[in-house]
Amino acid sequence: MFESHFGFSAPPFQLSPDPSFYFESKGHAQALAYLKYGVYQREGFIVVTGDIGSGKTTLVRTLLEGLDPKEVAAAQITNTQLDSNDLLQAIITGFGVPLPVSAAGTVSKAQMLATLEAFFVALAAGGRRALLIVDEAQNLGFKEIEELRMLSNFQLGHQALLQSFLVGQPELRTLLRSGPMEQLRQRVIASCHLGPLTADETQAYVQHRLRRVGWASRPGISPAAFADIHQHSGGIPRRINVLCTRVLLAAWLNRREQIGSPDISDAAAELGTETGWAAG
Repeated sequence: MFESHFGFSAPPFQLSPDPSFYFESKGHAQALAYLKYGVYQREGFIVVTGDIGSGKTTLVRTLLEGLDPKEVAAAQITNTQLDSNDLLQAIITGFGVPLPVSAAGTVSKAQMLATLEAFFVALAAGGRRALLIVDEAQNLGFKEIEELRMLSNFQLGHQALLQSFLVGQPELRTLLRSGPMEQLRQRVIASCHLGPLTADETQAYVQHRLRRVGWASRPGISPAAFADIHQHSGGIPRRINVLCTRVLLAAWLNRREQIGSPDISDAAAELGTETGWAAG
């Protein structure tokens, strides 16, 4: 559609997380540095929070792409509407370990824990280590988070066998500050929060994604339009993507080669009518 019209090699503002489009804002650079620090430390928990659409998943996938699979075996859990037993099963599956099933077709918690520990020990013996990333961690209950803490007790000598990153929405911070979470808080070695992009970062983000697909200033975008993109999106990357896709579609349909402030306002108004979009 508009991609070929403007000479783009791909959709510049797709919603699915793609590390190749990773934009290093000040906040994202700090969060990625925290995650890399955590990997270097080889133990404990790292906590990353951010609003919906702030780029947490893209950040995690960027980290994963940079890890050497010969050194780190990583598993990512994205469905966290689970009880503690289901969470253990999801972790086992995430690491690609065959799930132990009895002749009766059942599996006990003790069997799952033993299976995980044996897997982690085998990794360590081969010079590798396990990294667990739990996305949408704000949905976990106390029992499930306690299960993760107990898994962090697995050791071989003085070496921790599992390291965990908890990634979620701001509610995760509230959850971890509650009284029952004291033992886990003592295992958190770093924590950061992804805030919205600034106005300057929003402009740089839009230009970065456009250039990533071959944009050569067609269509042209006025400085006022960039300011309005920030105003209507609140600086949230996913909202920027939705708004900019709508703006580019309208420019293509109306054969416009310049995008100005009215185009941003019109697109935001349409989104408001259709989906309840509200300015950030």
